[in-house]
Amino acid sequence: MQPEVVGSVESGILASTWSPDDSLVALITGDDKIIIMTSTFDIVSEGLLHPDHFGEDAPINVGWGSKQTQFHGSLGKAAAQEKRPDVIGSSPDDDGLPRVSWRGDGAFFTVSALSAVHDGVRNRVIRVYSHTGALQSTSENAPGLEHVLSWRPSGNWIVSTQRYGFEGGGIGREGRHDIVLFERNGLRRGDFSLEKVTSGHARDLTSELQWGYRVRELGWSSDSNILSVWIERASGDIVQLWTIGNYHWYLKHEIPAPFTGGQPERFTSVHWHPEDPLRIMLTTPTLLIQRSYTWQTFTSHNKPPIDSGFVAVLDGASILLTPFRTQNVPPPMSSHSLTVPDRSTHYDFRTKPLPPVHVSFLSSKDVMFSLWESGHYEVTNLRTRLGPGKGKVMDPVTECFDPKQDSEEWVHKQALAYGLDAEQSVALLQSNGERDRITFTTLTGKDVEPRQDVDMPGLNGRLVQGDSHLAWQSPNGEIFHVDDSREKIFNGKFEQFCPEAVHVPITSSPESPSVYIGLSPTGKLFIANQSSTRSLASNVNSFTVASGFLVYTTTAHMAQFAPLDALLSLLTTPNDSSFLPEWETRRVERGSRIVTAVPSTMSLVLQMPRGNLETINPRPFVMNIVRQDIDSGEFAKAFAACRRHRVDLNVFLEHKRDIFLKSIPQFLDQVSDVDYINLFLTSVGQGPLSSDIVAELCDAMRVELEKRDPEKYVSSILTTHVVKRPSDHEAGLLLLLRLRKTEPQIVEDAVKYMIFLVDANGLFDTALGMYDFSLVLMIAQHAQKDPREYLPFLRELRALDEHYQKFRIDDHLKRYEKALRHLADAGAARFDEAISYVESHQLYDCALGIWKETPQYETVLGIYGDWLFERREFKDAAFVFRQAAKPSKAMLAYEKALDWQEVFEIAVQEGLSEEDLSEAGYRIAEDLSAKKRYQDSARVFLDYVKDPRAAVVTLVQGNFFSEARRVIALHARSELLEEIVYPGALDSRAQIVEEIGEMKEQLRKQVQRLRELRVKKLEEPDSFYGVEDTDLHNVDVMTDVSMAPTMFTRYTQAPSTVASRTSKRSSRSKRKMERKVGSGRKGTIDEEEYLLKSVAKLVGRFTITQNDAHNILPHLFQFTQEHKVEAVELQEEIANFEKELSDAVEEIWKKPTEIDGEDQTADSWALRMQEHDKRQAVDPMEKVTKPDVTKRVWNSKLSSLR
Repeated sequence: MQPEVVGSVESGILASTWSPDDSLVALITGDDKIIIMTSTFDIVSEGLLHPDHFGEDAPINVGWGSKQTQFHGSLGKAAAQEKRPDVIGSSPDDDGLPRVSWRGDGAFFTVSALSAVHDGVRNRVIRVYSHTGALQSTSENAPGLEHVLSWRPSGNWIVSTQRYGFEGGGIGREGRHDIVLFERNGLRRGDFSLEKVTSGHARDLTSELQWGYRVRELGWSSDSNILSVWIERASGDIVQLWTIGNYHWYLKHEIPAPFTGGQPERFTSVHWHPEDPLRIMLTTPTLLIQRSYTWQTFTSHNKPPIDSGFVAVLDGASILLTPFRTQNVPPPMSSHSLTVPDRSTHYDFRTKPLPPVHVSFLSSKDVMFSLWESGHYEVTNLRTRLGPGKGKVMDPVTECFDPKQDSEEWVHKQALAYGLDAEQSVALLQSNGERDRITFTTLTGKDVEPRQDVDMPGLNGRLVQGDSHLAWQSPNGEIFHVDDSREKIFNGKFEQFCPEAVHVPITSSPESPSVYIGLSPTGKLFIANQSSTRSLASNVNSFTVASGFLVYTTTAHMAQFAPLDALLSLLTTPNDSSFLPEWETRRVERGSRIVTAVPSTMSLVLQMPRGNLETINPRPFVMNIVRQDIDSGEFAKAFAACRRHRVDLNVFLEHKRDIFLKSIPQFLDQVSDVDYINLFLTSVGQGPLSSDIVAELCDAMRVELEKRDPEKYVSSILTTHVVKRPSDHEAGLLLLLRLRKTEPQIVEDAVKYMIFLVDANGLFDTALGMYDFSLVLMIAQHAQKDPREYLPFLRELRALDEHYQKFRIDDHLKRYEKALRHLADAGAARFDEAISYVESHQLYDCALGIWKETPQYETVLGIYGDWLFERREFKDAAFVFRQAAKPSKAMLAYEKALDWQEVFEIAVQEGLSEEDLSEAGYRIAEDLSAKKRYQDSARVFLDYVKDPRAAVVTLVQGNFFSEARRVIALHARSELLEEIVYPGALDSRAQIVEEIGEMKEQLRKQVQRLRELRVKKLEEPDSFYGVEDTDLHNVDVMTDVSMAPTMFTRYTQAPSTVASRTSKRSSRSKRKMERKVGSGRKGTIDEEEYLLKSVAKLVGRFTITQNDAHNILPHLFQFTQEHKVEAVELQEEIANFEKELSDAVEEIWKKPTEIDGEDQTADSWALRMQEHDKRQAVDPMEKVTKPDVTKRVWNSKLSSLR
């Protein structure tokens, strides 16, 4: 392949950079020009490198005051007199070349170049251009500004460096070196110093560089989160990685150039991967280095009670330490800043990186292990104070370190402390470019004892965190259990490599099964064991394990709490989210990530995207600790936790009720404060527990409190009476009466407390119902009731005799049954008043019990029967009247109930005359005929009226021709056949034919309409289903208020405005809607269903008609020739309609064949949704069951008989 010359720049190219999408390239030429060209090298624009104007975004001065009169915040008035340097020059480290950097979206680019010589000096100026080459803005003067330049891909900062303390530099102390941040408008918007890091390295005074180092280049990761600073030093190049959080810049890592042949190497380029934001690529004259990083939070994993919740944050030569169990210090502050490496070690500060590569905490001790890439490590005893008290929250001391350096070919990556005994081991993961190796060491006192190395079957793996278990994860997700005997046992596999992974036992027992939990870079959370693996979620950004829960946060801003004991069962279910149980969740702030969890304080620490912290107490954590405290008998701790975190105190009974009820003495020993006991009782009494459980608790508490000190716990004892359901106010008042006699000094407070618990008016009524006027007065006085409201009433009551007084009290309290009993006890003189009271309050059952076996009993029965008769409960009234020895009223009630047998029984017993008996018979028979009880009516006509003619007429009306003919024969009244039976048979035949005609007309109309609807369903489905037109014209806005329900709201169950309104309908509205749906109004979606139901009812109606015809046909064939002709015609009409109805039912309920072309693609999403909704609509034939037409076999030979 031969290169092709497409053009040339005679003056040379000083700088060039392609846009992020490679569509444009910006060139800086030797004659100080800027040229923008396309990817085919066509010139877009050409301009001067040093224009004499600010740009299109020049600020406008509207004359709102000078800088001296403006507010300057915490800087004060001194900011108004800020000193400006006399000379604005460039840094001695400036290479003099221009730089070009594009914004991430390619819309703008920035150019940094030395200006023309002015007064013998040149200074750096940063200008911003659009992608068309138009100048937008020019930076403010920055003396000492250097050549490096990088625009953050997200677009908010343009980054460079600035020197201070020299002629032409910024005003400041010599040696000061800052990373400076500019906005697109050219204004400076922040900076941070490199000095605190560079001062940690020894300066080589023999270097030709004025300050011993200089910054070569700056670069941003593709996600704009990491800034790389390439520093050239005399002792060798180094690349620093900086991140920002809570407006503070942290130095997280340093990458030194490798040594070759004993001489420091130089980097030749430093670039970030364009897609992987955590991958950086570096080159030297002999090597290509590629490093991938992952975000990790260094937290302690101590178990209670020594769980300190330590978090370590790397910041250059410091480790920022905070124990979140005792303090929540917002970053960038911390409880303690630990300087590393320890200055007493032999660590080479001149050539080695300052921040450690990994930090680990021992699980059984308050010890931190820091590891550097070179293999240097330090062990620090943190000496944390967990409890309250004076003094420092921590006083760390570095107890031991390793001055020995490994071979340069091994790079240490990770340190992991494991083991639960006093002698803990530390595993060091290291790589040499070919394989991983684990070095085991043991921490004994202040010594570090190396043990042995174990080679791993792969490269670039990660150690898996575990308390007493060490595992290594390969880059393809395979997990191997490793021990110091060099055994590597395959123990599971994740579907993807998970840089953050832990080993978790399900329970605390040594034989407990365990699982591995891992989070992949793509946000998938996996659980795995030796036999299987599955994904829990695919949108996870952080997780932790604490208090028996797997806690993870999602990008949907939710925190999920999965019980560990539920994870094993998930490994046996399909890897489908539909099989995941509903775990407890909690909403969190957008973008929150888990920092750490502290089980002892029931807290979960979250960090927001901007860097600030938030500590929450999730309910699962709190409930777990509360249940543990209850199980261990620590009732005071559990009670305090419930109060602090607003947990319902019902948990004491819901957890283990039987054990707690037996432990009430221990509970009262620990929670002895009266107010706390009252709070506990009222909380339980107002909770969702059943009344039986609440009563059981109150009784047990009251018994124990009365044993201890009734005087001290009087309010608690009263509370046990009040919180029961229903409340036992009388028992509480009785307690007050006893206290008034024995402990009068505490009665007043007790009464006030009870009035506080119970409504004063209700308590007054309860005291009144106890018939103790002194108690009533005591309650009224302490309730501050107006004496004018109750004293006249009490005086009136005192003037009455005892029983009538109690009657008046109970009547006032609406205790009507008790009032009636007291009124009955008042004597016979009050009987008439008692009867009136029974009638006014309908106390008949109570009255029957009171006056049973007394002379007044029949009187009570009489008024009870009258009341039942008025309620039209005639049978019950008749029974009561018979018991009250009132036969005439009983007969009338039986007659109203149409119980004619009982009527004539009483009539005969009472000796009614023949005339009265006949009159009653006529009346009752007519009523029975009106109710279509024709056989009973005929029986009355025959037995009591002695009128066979009337009986035959009644039987013919009911189509009981056989019985009518029997009565005629029995009474030798053959003339009644021609007079009544023959015409009646013809009338019945005509009635049947008329009904068949009506049914035939209805059937034909409805079948025809069903045919029309089904044709419309196929030919015009949109019109049939009520689907809206997707091609609406001249419609600009359709609001939720004005929009009618469409296919999206008619058939689906998705939440919508219409669905919400529908769900709130009252039961009355729902019944109205059901009637509306069943009305089958023409043109509605429910018409087809209505027609099917109507045809089904028609089949049932025809079955009844068939039975009537079957009964009358034999008689028609036996009567005259005219009757026989009519019978034959009736038989044919019924058979014809039976066939027509059967054919119609088969046609109507026939399933339609599948329509071809189902695989045709819909033209649009809306059309696809319409088709889906049509398929989702329930077929009316599935709602209405197909009826069965009864097949009657008619004897055709009957018509030929003579």
